[in-house]
Order: sequence, then structure tokens, then C-alpha cells
Amino acid sequence: MDQFPRVVFGSSALGNLYEALPDERKLDLVRAWFDQGGGGDNESGPVVIDTAGKYGAGLALEQLGVCLRRLGVPPERVAVGNKLGWYRVPLRGPEPTFEPGAWVDLEFDAQQRISGEGILECWRQGVELLGEPYRPRMMSVHDPDEYLAAASDAADRDRRWTDVLDAYAALSDLRRSEPGTTLGIGSKDWRVVQQITARVDVDWVMLANCVTAYTHAPEALDFIRGLSDSGVRVINSGVFNAGFLVGGQYFDYRRVQRDAEAQLFEWRDAFKRLCEAHAVAPAHACIQFGLSPLGVEAVALNTTDPDRVAQNLHFATTPLDDAFWREAKQLGLISSDYPYLAADAPVGR
Repeated sequence: MDQFPRVVFGSSALGNLYEALPDERKLDLVRAWFDQGGGGDNESGPVVIDTAGKYGAGLALEQLGVCLRRLGVPPERVAVGNKLGWYRVPLRGPEPTFEPGAWVDLEFDAQQRISGEGILECWRQGVELLGEPYRPRMMSVHDPDEYLAAASDAADRDRRWTDVLDAYAALSDLRRSEPGTTLGIGSKDWRVVQQITARVDVDWVMLANCVTAYTHAPEALDFIRGLSDSGVRVINSGVFNAGFLVGGQYFDYRRVQRDAEAQLFEWRDAFKRLCEAHAVAPAHACIQFGLSPLGVEAVALNTTDPDRVAQNLHFATTPLDDAFWREAKQLGLISSDYPYLAADAPVGR
């Protein structure tokens, strides 16, 4: 795969995130991914789908395989990315223990297994759940930043860091034995990615909630550009800050209330007014911002609505006028010195 398509399709909806979609709607969602492609300069390349053993305790992988087979998708038309580190186990209580309240109507639980052997167990199970004739072509450790942040003290973090490095050593060996397979990192903390890339040779990085219209630290932008300069391809995920920027109740995967975080809501109110004044959909602005940093090759987008796939691709391939971004800077919604949007600024990708 010479280049990612403009949009990488997220598959958490197939794993019953917050709601259990009917099987036929899941099929329609996957069909829409292939009907639309992915946009950008990779129209002849494979459709790229991001999934994980954590998504519904493997349900997303399982359902994806079922849908691909029902649609008769040729294996060469799809590149599945499996974020590894969670292993399906029997469900022994009324709901899963790994993320209570997030996943609906699951028949299994999941355990975290980040180590040399544990990550290979997750890989083998992911291959089995996806099923023939498909195999994941992109692999990574899922949220190593969260795994490290859960350390009880410095010694525990050192142990966990060894686990992460052992997992990447095992995946590096697997990459050599699996032709056409690439290795990456999926993380919400770019500083942890920086630590890992100093020790591990990776092909791509998926950053979540790091660079959005609301959050775009200069240090993160410099890091992304450095990754690209070194040949590491970057996918920007979470460009809506987990849905909040476009009206959702969750900011970076935590529920927020107006009275407790007024500044956050004030930013969103002003952003919405700006979008209305320019007849721009907030999602359009968020997606275009997410694609703008130099070095970002694609955005990863999730939806439960098959009809929204085409809209998201339109948003990803249709730039906004400089006037919108100039006013966003004037209002303080994005940094006044943000270098990649407005007249005469360099363009991402």
C-alpha cells in the first residue's frame, strides 16, 4: 500500500459501542465503505479498516469478517488494521469488566495481554476471529499510553515499559515472517509514541485526540512533521475529541457537564456559531483541520450511519475557504499562529 486513503474507517460500531446495531445495518455500513472507497489519492488501493480485539471483546473483528464474506470482498481490496493487546475470554458476570457501560449486548469479556507472548496470542486470536480468506495487514499495540499510565509506581511503570518493548519485539519478528504486514502504534499520548519510536522501527502511527480543532499543541505538530520526515506515516484519529466538538456528550471518552467545564462548552458554542455563519458543518471543519498538519496522511472516522460515509468522504476531500480559518483564528478558536491553514500556509499530506 503506497499511500493511505484520505479516510480510514473505524469499526467500533461493529463491536456494539454504546448500542447494538442490527446485523443488516452493520452489513450496510461495511458495504458503504467499499462503495465509497476511502477518497483522496488512493482510489485504486485497498479500503483501510481500523479494528481491535478490544472492540466488543473481538465482536468487531468477527462481524467484520462476516460482512466481508457476505459481500464477497476480494482480500486484496481490504487492509485490516488490528490494534492488539486485548484477548477475548468468557463473560462471567452480567457485563464485561474491561470497559463497563461502553459495550452493549456482549457474549464475551476481554483481558489485557501486553507482553511478548501475550501480544502474539492476541494476534492469533484476531486472525481466527476475522476468518479466512482475510488476514490483518496492519498491527499495533493498542493504547500503550494507557497501559503505562496505569502503573502504580515507578517500578511498575518500568515493568510495563518492558512489557511494551517485548510486545513490539514480538510484532517486529512477526512483521518479518508475514509478507505485506506493517507495524504501527495507536495512542492518545504522542509523548509515549515518541518514546516507542525512539526504540522501535514502525511504519505508521495513529494518534487519537492529539491534534484537533480544539487541541493542537505546537510540540505535537512538530513531532508529527518529524515522523513524516523520517518516513513514518501518520493517521489522525479522534478529530472530534470523541464526538464532543460536533455536539456529543463525551470529551476524550469522558462524559462532561456544562456547569463543571464551562470553558469547554463556551468554545463549542462559539465554534458552532462560526460554522453557522459560514454555512459549514462542524464535522466538515473538524475533519479538514485534522487533515491539515504537515505529515498527516489520513483521518480515521467512525459512524453508525451508512448514509454518513459518503458525507464524511466529501468533508475529507473538500477544503474550506481561508476566510473560515482566518475568523477562527481571530476568535481564538484555533491558535493564531497555527501554520497549516489560511492563505499562503503550507498544506498537509
